[in-house]
Amino acid sequence: MIVCHCQNIADHDIHAAIDWMRAADNAALITPGKIYHALGKAADCGGCMPLFLATMRSNDNLEVPMELRALRPRSTQENQTCKATVKSLTTSTARSAVS
Repeated sequence: MIVCHCQNIADHDIHAAIDWMRAADNAALITPGKIYHALGKAADCGGCMPLFLATMRSNDNLEVPMELRALRPRSTQENQTCKATVKSLTTSTARSAVS
């Protein structure tokens, strides 16, 4: 199926580019721009973008590998406070105590 009429890109072209990029670099961040570049083309009108993205998302190789999905524990993120916020709160508290 043709996905991009301006550049004559089919769904199998998108899948082949994703598979090639994932095989070349397992940690690569795959974007529409990189797919166009890998195919030697450039986006034109952008009308295909919803279908282009849907085609990309249907490829199993688009997902971020599990070993790269390491996130900080949620409790660590919630307990951290911006130092500027703490300093601002301390300063405003001290000013109100003086008044």
